[in-house]
Amino acid sequence: MAKKFKKGDQVIIIAGSSKGKSGKILSLSATKVTVEGANIATVHKKPTQSAPGQIVKVEKPIHISNVSHVENGKAIKIKFVTEAGEGKIFTRKNRVSKKSGKKIG
Repeated sequence: MAKKFKKGDQVIIIAGSSKGKSGKILSLSATKVTVEGANIATVHKKPTQSAPGQIVKVEKPIHISNVSHVENGKAIKIKFVTEAGEGKIFTRKNRVSKKSGKKIG
């Protein structure tokens, strides 16, 4: 089954404490995505022999159901459209916006 999201996609947070923020996907797993500039947490790093202790701000993962693709600053739904290749040797699934019909990625 094709995935709705890929690394580098522009998304908007639709639920949670970072609701309304948008950014690019930095990483994703089966159920979670990390979005640039959203869901920031303060992490206290312990000192080691090679590095001093420090306080770092880090993006934490968000559940995939709480993000949506963004178009013109608003959340959109997507659909998959199959296009046939040369002589139906291969087919390709494309992600397309339901609102405008534009191809995503």
